[in-house]
Amino acid sequence: MTLSLCGLVLLGACKRDAIDPDKPAAEPVAALQQIARHVAENDLVGYARASVPPAQYTRLQAAWADGHSRWPLTDLPLDGQLLPMLAALSAPEAPQRLQRSFDTQIAGQATGVRQAAHSMGLFGVQYLRNQTDYSDTERAHYSQVVDVLSRWAAAAPLTDKQRAKTTITLLTATARTAGLSTDAQLQAAGMEDSLRRLGPFAKAFKTALASYGLSLDAALTGVQGELVSQQGDSAVVRIQYPLAGEQIEAQVRMARRDGHWYLARTLEETDALLAAADEAAAADAAKAEHDARQAAEAEAAAQVKDGASAPAKP
Repeated sequence: MTLSLCGLVLLGACKRDAIDPDKPAAEPVAALQQIARHVAENDLVGYARASVPPAQYTRLQAAWADGHSRWPLTDLPLDGQLLPMLAALSAPEAPQRLQRSFDTQIAGQATGVRQAAHSMGLFGVQYLRNQTDYSDTERAHYSQVVDVLSRWAAAAPLTDKQRAKTTITLLTATARTAGLSTDAQLQAAGMEDSLRRLGPFAKAFKTALASYGLSLDAALTGVQGELVSQQGDSAVVRIQYPLAGEQIEAQVRMARRDGHWYLARTLEETDALLAAADEAAAADAAKAEHDARQAAEAEAAAQVKDGASAPAKP
């Protein structure tokens, strides 16, 4: 999940000129760095608030409460797997079951894991090239990330049994504490409380990855940027950040709304989400009105029928 949150923050394409870290950040750059810091601090509520304007944030909370949104969780790649993952980690005897699976399938299989990491890297890049949901710049950036993570996974001690035991213990305990493994639980908790409860899990996940040599916090806090261009309320920012000992370079589109800068893609996606939520709410209201009218008509008809069948008074 945290890898995906990083993906929400870091979108773009490649360039090669170094960015001066001592140069004061332009306002769009500072806005992007603030979003990244919230994720590094495991403050998912702060991340959500910094990602959209206040009025839009309030509408997203309402859409969550009405069951029409699970943003920002739906921005995660493979977001449909988040709840099944949390359910698996928080299930009874999950540590023992997961450790047995690790011992059977992964422990001691260093060569196979390296080959799998290499193959998944090739597959991931090919998949991104054929994805029409991403822009050319986004595909270029994500391809860099996939390449770097593939090399990291091939070299990381992923088959170490003791390290796996520590990781499983950490993640299962944190997932159980979050208490969020069904959509009904997300609905009951609401958007902000759900994000607060997922914050410790994000921290645990990053801690586990760091133990294998992948520091996402270093990537998030190491974001450097410079303003490439600005036209009115639109800007392009070039960023660099470290990932698994390598340097990722990208460009992102920023948009100003209500006097503040946000990731343009986030605004576009939440605008579309809220439009769909408004349509769903209108449909729900229309259905409720229709059902109420039918119920009233049925009740009136029953009263007429009862009156017609009642014996006449002498």
